[in-house]
Amino acid sequence: MDQFYQNPPTYELLCNKVQQMKNTYPHMRNFSIGKSVLGRKIFALGIGNLKNATLFVAAIHAQEWLTCMLVTHFLEDLCYHEQNQKPLFDTNLTDMFAERGLIVVPMANPDGVEIALNGAASAKHLRRQVDRMLTASTRSWQANARGIDLNHNFNAGFQELKAMERAAGITRPCERQFGGYTPQSEPETRALVHLCLGLNIKKLLAFHSQGEEIYYSYGPNTPKNAKMIADALKASSGYQVKNPTGLASHGGLKDWFINHTHRNGFTIEIGKGENPLPISDLPGIYHKLREMMFISLLI
Repeated sequence: MDQFYQNPPTYELLCNKVQQMKNTYPHMRNFSIGKSVLGRKIFALGIGNLKNATLFVAAIHAQEWLTCMLVTHFLEDLCYHEQNQKPLFDTNLTDMFAERGLIVVPMANPDGVEIALNGAASAKHLRRQVDRMLTASTRSWQANARGIDLNHNFNAGFQELKAMERAAGITRPCERQFGGYTPQSEPETRALVHLCLGLNIKKLLAFHSQGEEIYYSYGPNTPKNAKMIADALKASSGYQVKNPTGLASHGGLKDWFINHTHRNGFTIEIGKGENPLPISDLPGIYHKLREMMFISLLI
């Protein structure tokens, strides 16, 4: 593995990795879907037929940065096999990618990841606000630079979620679990919404940590085959199919995607332990999820 997979993924390391992959795999598409609160680009990387694409989104929560490394590794794995005309899981990737594609957003919350890894100073002009919001080490930082938890900011059961936040004493921007004052108020959230709608994304996997769980449903617009697909992902990974509870039950990217598009969306909670999961967990997690991620492109 190269340096990117041996160190926590700072924004600078991700920028360098994206450029390296673009140079190595010229058929891979690289574009920005928007910018963060602090002006950092939110990268999207694509391979195959992007008119019929599955979307992987990682590092929505800052301290869950291992997800960024996981999905980048998988995309690089696909690019390598496709470019060198090597089958993967007995599948001809050239043929597969003529019909379907994959878009990866490896770091949906670049400001938050920078705060989690490099402290409040990385928040530039918002440094003092971040300092005031901190209750512990920035290692536990989950939100974006404005103290909005992006996976509570999507327009899916937003008022119900706000009532739950108030009941839990969460009433203003902080390091985790405050979803903002209005849905989709954050540029990072809006960038993901516009990507899903603009490219007519067919299926979504949102990667979080931790718990080794798969969430597949949200309300009456959950597709009828969602549980069947979730069970297939379970069979290939050993993860458990569950329903989120409490503050995790509304306002998420998966929730909005299912509710708005009536298409399949899944949250994959990778690994087990305490966030942030250590880099040493990455090889084992990748080995466990490689087939599952591949199957998710086919069903």
